[in-house]
Amino acid sequence: MNAYVGMVTSDWSQCLSPNGPFDAFVFHYPDIQSQLDRIFKSYTSNEISLSRAVEQVTKILPAPLTIGQMDGYMARRFEAYRGVRDLIRWCRDHRILFMINTTGFMAYFQRAFARGLLPPITALSAQSIFRFEKSQYDPHDMVELSEIEDKAANSAAIAQQFKIAPEKIVIIGDSGGDGPHFQWGAEIGATLVGSMTKPSLGNFCRENGIQIHCQFGHAYASGEKISIEKERQFDFQDLSIVISDVLGLTYCS
Repeated sequence: MNAYVGMVTSDWSQCLSPNGPFDAFVFHYPDIQSQLDRIFKSYTSNEISLSRAVEQVTKILPAPLTIGQMDGYMARRFEAYRGVRDLIRWCRDHRILFMINTTGFMAYFQRAFARGLLPPITALSAQSIFRFEKSQYDPHDMVELSEIEDKAANSAAIAQQFKIAPEKIVIIGDSGGDGPHFQWGAEIGATLVGSMTKPSLGNFCRENGIQIHCQFGHAYASGEKISIEKERQFDFQDLSIVISDVLGLTYCS
């Protein structure tokens, strides 16, 4: 029997969490916030490559964060949207592989798992340029991501490893940076879920003839400012109903 009946592969920043990939840097080095905000907007809007963005970040970052610094940030600022932890646990209890597939850094997630801020997951796809030593709390599979296009390749590799059929895959994303991931999903017949969807993802999908099957959370209009308060109103446990339907499961909370 296959270990998993399906797979959820999801972005993290501004998708499952209001935390941005550079927030820990800003917490300790607030003087570089405006520069980091510009870099984040540039690559999530597909204006520059992720590798170029990381190159820019490493040039302006005074020093890599230590475990102590990351833990200090985590203690004060870590946040997942309401119901995200419950959704991850629900997936585990129903034999659904949960994969975080993000342009964020492995170091952030390593400390989140080590501190018990997130339930254990099977697979993490993230940037390894900022990564701590291996820990017993790390996900079983930690896959390196260098460009946004790697999200699709890494999801495909994990799905193949665990023999998960394409129609049993749910992809969750929020911005244009998730566009190539959605494009791959559309090609193989996966289910696409927009979470706190930004105009950049909608534009990418329209330009490439991609249908987003489900919109969850607050969908942003062009020019609308990010509102964490609006985003906090939604409970991600509600996505378990969508996932149950995709996988043909009898829904039970």
